[in-house]
Amino acid sequence: MPAIKDSHIVKIAVEYVDKTPQLYPQLIEFDQRQPLSAIIQNLCSTWGIPDAESYALQFDGINYVTEKNRNEVKNGTVLKLRFSPSKTTNDILEKLRGGTDDEKVAELRELQVLSADNTFALEFIKEQGLRLIIALIEDAECEERILDLALCSFVQLMEHGTISWDILEPSFIMRNVAFINGPTKPEIIQSALSILENIVQSSNKYALVEKEITLETLLKLLRDASRTQVQQNAIALLNALFIKADDTKRRLLAATLGSKQYRSVINSVITPSMGAEMAHQLYVLQTLTLGLLEQRMKTAMDVQDQDAQEKIKELRRIAFEADGVDPMPDVTARRQHGSSYSSHYKKLGFKCDINPAQDFFETPPGTLALDCMIYFARNYTQSYTKVVHENSCRADEHECPFGRTSIELVKVLCDIFRIGESPSEQGQEFYPMFFTHDHPFEEFFCICIVVLNKTWKDMRATTEDFVKVFSVVREQIVRSIVGRPASLEDFKAKIHTFTYNTITTLRQQERTSREECESTASAIVSLKKKITPEIRALIKEQRLGYLIVGTRFCKYSGGKRERDKYWYVRLSPNHKVIHYGDCDEKTVPTLEELSNKLPVIDIRQMLVGKECPHMKDMRSKKASTPLGFSLVPESSEQPTLDFIAPDEATFNYWTDGINALLGQRMTSKQQEEDFETLLSMEIKLRLLDTEGVDISKDPPAIPPEPENYDFCFDS
Repeated sequence: MPAIKDSHIVKIAVEYVDKTPQLYPQLIEFDQRQPLSAIIQNLCSTWGIPDAESYALQFDGINYVTEKNRNEVKNGTVLKLRFSPSKTTNDILEKLRGGTDDEKVAELRELQVLSADNTFALEFIKEQGLRLIIALIEDAECEERILDLALCSFVQLMEHGTISWDILEPSFIMRNVAFINGPTKPEIIQSALSILENIVQSSNKYALVEKEITLETLLKLLRDASRTQVQQNAIALLNALFIKADDTKRRLLAATLGSKQYRSVINSVITPSMGAEMAHQLYVLQTLTLGLLEQRMKTAMDVQDQDAQEKIKELRRIAFEADGVDPMPDVTARRQHGSSYSSHYKKLGFKCDINPAQDFFETPPGTLALDCMIYFARNYTQSYTKVVHENSCRADEHECPFGRTSIELVKVLCDIFRIGESPSEQGQEFYPMFFTHDHPFEEFFCICIVVLNKTWKDMRATTEDFVKVFSVVREQIVRSIVGRPASLEDFKAKIHTFTYNTITTLRQQERTSREECESTASAIVSLKKKITPEIRALIKEQRLGYLIVGTRFCKYSGGKRERDKYWYVRLSPNHKVIHYGDCDEKTVPTLEELSNKLPVIDIRQMLVGKECPHMKDMRSKKASTPLGFSLVPESSEQPTLDFIAPDEATFNYWTDGINALLGQRMTSKQQEEDFETLLSMEIKLRLLDTEGVDISKDPPAIPPEPENYDFCFDS
């Protein structure tokens, strides 16, 4: 009878990290119920190493094995025996306090690596190591190579969130400001920018950074920096200052950034090869600058607002008076010509021609629509008058109401570009064209309103077709911004290629390509039923294949995305183990490089959305569809494996794949769409030979039997 397997015991290997003396690795049985100190004592005894209390076990990466994470030790794990966090901390501090410069450099290099481990970081901070690092940074005579490593170690230690950024003194902040303002190594500037960004975001001393760091300084860094990371951190600091500033300062910042010299510098960092983090920072900057339109978008027009009333009158004057000057300034004359003004406002396309201000009561778009309309009239007067007068000459049923369509167009643009929404943690959708003009949104509107007018004519639309016209215009805009046009001129050229006829053709092609086979013929229904299991199996195979290739996920801590921190997860080719581990932004690690494992058989269930424990920290933030999911192990002592997908497609593929691994039904909306698409294509392929043949809804009736069977065919 075979021996009963003890689930608490795993077989592992342990290496001695020090190469001298040469000690052979040990193969041991790691008992999860046995204290770690006892396991370490046994290892040291076998190797003949004294003072076992000074040692600890470490995973293949950098993390120490603790009582909290020891459940991550699985069969086949290779651990290392090395000095404990306490012993290592004391050794490092001793060298930093009294060692030579070369010894300090060596210890700081080790500190930079070990600081990423939370257990070591806590021990180092407890022994006043952080204060020593701060003192090194503040030392004006500190060598650059020591300073560089000290700054990197400081950033790593602070990223654990155990120490408040409020502890930093103004002298430390000013020292980092000096690194940015003065000539020094790019690596030092990179770390200093990261530190200042965190101070702005998380400290009550952000006002000091705001006072000392000027836009000119950041402009110089963006223009002259030789490292992309420096440019990236400079924009991140700019974004942090933008978020913390009040509305007045935000508008001043946006106006400065909109100037030609700043726009050209920002455009210089936009390259096809830029990384995901740079794209994210540019997306945040774009979202913040466009977000300044939110106030006008959500402000309904006040009938007592004299400035707004003057803008409406100016729209009429530019359109219907050659020189744009009201020839009748007298109040009495105005009243006598009230009916004439009313007809002008009607030709301008306002719903309420008696009092056009009422058209701007709806929010969104509020008074933002009026701002865009007057910008168009003032800056593109010829196009504006052409649009208005062309519609004035049309028959009433085909008139394109400029006022009403402009208001709706601004509403559509606000929705497309999500004006007023906070930047998402993983967003990367920015448009270079918005960094090429000091009034990008208004310029974008001017291009689109001309296209809208042309589309209205091409469709020979009436006011009853209002919704239909805007569905086409919205599609024209969305298709044109795909590929991120580099400039507004590029967007203008692209959107003019998407005429109404082009959109109609594209829609027809797409409808045909994804047309569902809705035939109710019994033969087709039977065929569908027959091939459904094959289609389901094909989708399952694709999902599992996606998991085998793996995905790079962003790391989160306390509900906040950690910048430049990623981990990679992939399924083993035999579908039995999920491998995961840290990675960088571009490298795709192999299975062997992913040190952590979770056997599929050990997964009890999968939680999605708000059910996930790690999504609690995200609930307080403005967020779109929750894209989090968690894998819950069988053992309650083992922590959940928590994911936040970068997009909905990744979320759908992973949740479908996990459900398939657990033998459960795939439930995502994407799976249903894929199923319908593949089923439709398969049906069409199988029915190619029947083209031109009428397939009746019901099978033909069986003819009656003949009177007799006395017949034959002569050859």
